[in-house]
Amino acid sequence: MRKIWLTLVALCAAVPILGGPAALAEGAPQVTPQDHILGKADAPVTIIEYASLTCPHCAEFDRTTLPKIKEAWIDTGKAKLVFRDFPLDGLALRAAMLARCAPPQRYFGFIDTLFQSQNTWARATDPQQALGRIAKLGGMTDEQFQSCMKNEELANAVAASGQAAQKDYGVESTPTFFVNGAKLVGAKPYDEFDKALAAAQPKT
Repeated sequence: MRKIWLTLVALCAAVPILGGPAALAEGAPQVTPQDHILGKADAPVTIIEYASLTCPHCAEFDRTTLPKIKEAWIDTGKAKLVFRDFPLDGLALRAAMLARCAPPQRYFGFIDTLFQSQNTWARATDPQQALGRIAKLGGMTDEQFQSCMKNEELANAVAASGQAAQKDYGVESTPTFFVNGAKLVGAKPYDEFDKALAAAQPKT
């Protein structure tokens, strides 16, 4: 696991969460074949979210704002959501690994469960054991969970997601969103997202 924690240390050093000048973004993030997408792949409006699974503001967005966006925009085929990891700590990194080890069709179910129960597993005496219980409820065996947690290549990929976001797009806090390239920082209320999504709609 040493390589995993060396990577995480490098990530934390590179991301000025509490201050400092923002990196200048060159362009905006684009959807890739590796992305997990909630909604129709051909939806005209793309929301790319950078979040940490231990971030309370990210959990608040998942609980209060995302359901409204999903109902009005995603389920109607007008928008899609791409979730990308920006782990703020080692526990967020392990939680992100767990979600990525789930079958693709269960990925967003795991993300939602991790946010909804964040106060429980993130504050547990043994957080990894708590993650193991979530894995089991999601259909993973203990062997699969342990193998997931030991996957250094996966850990490096999760950490690299945050590094790339900071370096390439100036992301320095969570949650940060890009709506068809327009940057929104913070868990904004639904009305602000609705305006941003409406402005991003292709003009007919």
